[in-house]
Amino acid sequence: MNEGKRSTQIINNTLLTDFYELTMADGYFQTGKKDEIAYFDMFYRRVPDEGGFAIMAGVEQLVDYLNNLSFSEEDIEFLRTKGFSEGFLEYLRDFKFECDVWAVPEGTPVFPYEPLVTVKGPAMQAQLIETFLLLTINHQTLIATKTNRIVRAARGRGVMEFGSRRAQGASAAVLGARAAYIGGAVGTACTIAECEFGIPALGTMAHSWVQSFETEYEAFSKFAQLYPDNCVLLIDTYDVLNSGIVNAIRVFEENRDKLTKFGVRIDSGDMTYLSKEIRKRLDEAGFENATIVASNSFDEYLIRGIIEEGACIDSFGVGERLITAKSNPVFGGVYKLAAIETPEGKITPKIKVSENTEKITNPGFKKLYRFYDKQTGKAKADLITLADEPIPGGEEGRPYQIFDPDHTWKRQIMEDYECKELQVQLFDKGKQVYELPSLQEIKSFCREQIHLLWDEIKRFENPQKYHVDLSKKLWDLKQQLLLDHGRIADKGSFEE
Repeated sequence: MNEGKRSTQIINNTLLTDFYELTMADGYFQTGKKDEIAYFDMFYRRVPDEGGFAIMAGVEQLVDYLNNLSFSEEDIEFLRTKGFSEGFLEYLRDFKFECDVWAVPEGTPVFPYEPLVTVKGPAMQAQLIETFLLLTINHQTLIATKTNRIVRAARGRGVMEFGSRRAQGASAAVLGARAAYIGGAVGTACTIAECEFGIPALGTMAHSWVQSFETEYEAFSKFAQLYPDNCVLLIDTYDVLNSGIVNAIRVFEENRDKLTKFGVRIDSGDMTYLSKEIRKRLDEAGFENATIVASNSFDEYLIRGIIEEGACIDSFGVGERLITAKSNPVFGGVYKLAAIETPEGKITPKIKVSENTEKITNPGFKKLYRFYDKQTGKAKADLITLADEPIPGGEEGRPYQIFDPDHTWKRQIMEDYECKELQVQLFDKGKQVYELPSLQEIKSFCREQIHLLWDEIKRFENPQKYHVDLSKKLWDLKQQLLLDHGRIADKGSFEE
């Protein structure tokens, strides 16, 4: 497959930020905090569609953004009209990104409250990148997650992303196609996505092609002559069974020795009944290798339903409900301060406290690990620790006790496991140190990692909750900070 060209940032997106990020940055500058080191975490709280997991995506575009972060003279002149201090504007003129950044690689299944991205660096810089970081990770993670649900519902049948015309803007169409490919789509209708990313651009004809000829037969015949290697005929313009499939079979017979890849597409009607009847007629005519493509307002539930009914469909074109994640169109990732580092190098953990317990954050500079069962290879649980803690179980993988951070009496001894750190470092003091994988490598990695999840976690309804636990040291720190703030409910105590 053509890998395409590495997409690069053409437009300077530095001002694609919430205005208060700049206000705070100027505030940090004027109060002498511009060089104070801050630690921020990006994480999410709920899986879309009440599913069992999400799929990390959008890292490549984050890297592009950070590599191109700079302020033009036009930017500075505009900000001057907004009343920012002259010292701050001079700082922006020579701005250089200097943060350390870690992220979970694209294609990784991820779970609520896990640090997907961690940023360490000057507070004003770490604050400034919040908006773009969230929008790119939130959007692509949402679409990759939704696509994978649809792909799993299709049970091995190809899913094509057909949503460009329903996407929320141009970049959502292009990057949505990218995210859909990571999630398992086999291709896209968005031509520029192949140019930019190497995603196969697919598609044949619209109803207007058929309508533009005197007869449906003529429309099909001309198309077969022009495109013998991709002759998929849309047969529902007038009457699927009494006209469309009849004319399609006639054209296939006339071009039997010329066609290498051919089939029919239906875009309306009872997909189960029509596809069964179409399959029967194609087979009776000797075209067992002709494919049946279906497109309509599909989602994972509709696809699952018609497959269970015995629909004879080889692949699906899925549009608006995929590209907009229509059933749950917002991925609620957030970006929260986790710690401040003093000039002497002491890390002071920070916590956000709320009456809404799901909004209470995990404090401190952290690491994220995943336990894999050595016998099955399956993922068993994830663990969030403080960064200065040793590898769980040590290099030897000794038995290690985990516990539910909300119900601390629920414990499990991990044995015979392999433990892997999930985040990789993207930037070291503003310099990229991570080699971006190709999109095909990300797609393959995603498929492999999802295979390592238990089927119970992949259920659409009432999926088994995957364990994401806190280390004892991190849990103790969190409880102490909550006690210090006087906002903790009586949850009992944890003892070794």
